[in-house]
Amino acid sequence: MEKHFAVIGDPIAHSLSPCMHNAGYQAARLAAEYQRFAVKPEQLREAVLGLRALGFSGWNVTIPHKEKIIPFLDELTPTAERAGAVNTVKVTETGKLIGHNTDGWGFLRSISALLPVVRGKNVVLLGAGGAARGIAVPLAESGAKLLILNRTPEKAGELSELLTGYGAQSAWGSLQPGDWLAAADLVVQTTSVGLRGEPFSFSLRGLKKEALVVDIIFNPAETQFLREARQLGNAALNGLGMLLYQGVLAWEFWLEEPPPVENMEQALRAADGG
Repeated sequence: MEKHFAVIGDPIAHSLSPCMHNAGYQAARLAAEYQRFAVKPEQLREAVLGLRALGFSGWNVTIPHKEKIIPFLDELTPTAERAGAVNTVKVTETGKLIGHNTDGWGFLRSISALLPVVRGKNVVLLGAGGAARGIAVPLAESGAKLLILNRTPEKAGELSELLTGYGAQSAWGSLQPGDWLAAADLVVQTTSVGLRGEPFSFSLRGLKKEALVVDIIFNPAETQFLREARQLGNAALNGLGMLLYQGVLAWEFWLEEPPPVENMEQALRAADGG
């Protein structure tokens, strides 16, 4: 019997997840299909119930639903519970909805070639939403020193407090430039700013040359945020690698078998124009 998977979010037209997963299913000769659905915040509960009723085996969750979907799920994995955010949902044979988060470990795997060890590194997260939460917890568990900056500082404070409760070194503040630019080893842009080509709210001038800069947006392939980082001479990555590896981990969570990573990566890069 064919299995069905999907990604839900708003906006969603930019998502490359279908091409990645469908290429994987084809390579692995699995009877499965992956789709994408635009779901407005006010439609979230109905979408969750509808996907389950239609027999979907699981789905991914993206902006802006990663935190708001939690009340509609039956259970969270420890990783999702610690993050307070879900990017992957699995439907069990009995219809139970289990929320998981593969963002953070997928992110760490995506930067491992350029920054193999994060222990003791100064990491600055720009944003404090669901994506930031998913990334922050594995970074903290890996021994990074975190600074969370958000347009609404109180939300950054909540995430920082959560991480401190896990024994992490974490601080927070307002989303603005500061002394952190000269100290950061890794800067991660986790907000949706740049999805439509808009500039980031401040410049990265003052960032030390050795710092790695990551924007988890992958479409467009180069946001203005990343372009400035490269112009300043910094190594910079978009979110394509994170997309790949969070998808790899989601596949393993859903299907309990290793995916054809090379085929998935080739499909992603072809779709992304790379």
